[in-house]
Amino acid sequence: MSLARHIKPISYLKANAAHVLDQLAEDRTPLVITQNGEAKAVIQDIASFEESQETMALLKILALGNREVEEGKTKPLHEVAARLRARKAVD
Repeated sequence: MSLARHIKPISYLKANAAHVLDQLAEDRTPLVITQNGEAKAVIQDIASFEESQETMALLKILALGNREVEEGKTKPLHEVAARLRARKAVD
């Protein structure tokens, strides 16, 4: 995704805030806001933000799992399955 078309100065945001919000919701493409010619912020619609947060949470869980595997903090499948069967039998 090229952000080159989606770079606007802060003055554009100030003058067109309602339009910018509508466009963000419609396109679901983030907008880079510049100040004095320098990128200062990125804004995006709420649905895209929530999806990004969920994706980051899943990636964090995967990274933690990988670290546990590397550290040898694993159990054989047959042990885990037996423990789950025993727990289910009690419930």
